[in-house]
Amino acid sequence: MEFIDERTQDGVTRRSFSVTVAGERVPAVIWAPAGARGPRPLVLMGHGGSQHKKTPGISARAAIYARKFGYATLAIDAPGHGDRVSREAAEAVARDTLARVTGQVASGWTPERLKLMAERTASAVPEWNAALAAAVGFDFVGSDGPVGYWGVSMGTAIGVPFVAQAPRITAAVFGLAGLRPGAAEFEAAAQQITIPVEFVFQWDDAVATREQGVALFDAFGSVQKTMHINPGGHMDIPDYEGASWERFFTRHLGVAAAAVEHAAAAE
Repeated sequence: MEFIDERTQDGVTRRSFSVTVAGERVPAVIWAPAGARGPRPLVLMGHGGSQHKKTPGISARAAIYARKFGYATLAIDAPGHGDRVSREAAEAVARDTLARVTGQVASGWTPERLKLMAERTASAVPEWNAALAAAVGFDFVGSDGPVGYWGVSMGTAIGVPFVAQAPRITAAVFGLAGLRPGAAEFEAAAQQITIPVEFVFQWDDAVATREQGVALFDAFGSVQKTMHINPGGHMDIPDYEGASWERFFTRHLGVAAAAVEHAAAAE
């Protein structure tokens, strides 16, 4: 494994690399404070459908986490997304996804879509495992720090089965997804998750019904779990939820020692 690209801006270094799983090259990216050394909390971020590892929301959040808390943040391109498909294919997926999440077309889970998601998840889980194993081997992350997961929509569809089998992860943010009828394996994975969970949901989501969202939240085996429900559609998560995610991760992952020292010096 080698870094493909490295860029530093505003005190944050972004490094691109890849891992190979089952003969498939999986593009990945990791952000950390510039000049970081030694162990620190690591947050894994799973992007939504039609997005990619450097989608603006993830990139911005990763930079904030690095500057404010000294975190490292890792993201990968899910199967069929980002640098793993052509620009034309990515644009077609984006058009289809936008039509479904805005309610322009029915968002029913057809057998074809269910099969595609099952295949995507089956590939993505070992890819996340490989990327996590690579990341904790970096000297600016280390193998001793706590690990969290953030992912909504497709990031939850893939994230729940992944987190369920990843003992390194000690806190997770999920959302914008539900428990579909007949999704026994997905429900079983949710039940296996016992770490603290924060779940964000939109009351008028065209992708997951209210009943499905509440059912998924109820399925999590966690004692510490909170559901945040806001009015609006799939793409309308209020900006203030970002501050809640920050409080959630700092509460359960802490902050990097260097970040504490920097805050003390600023005072």
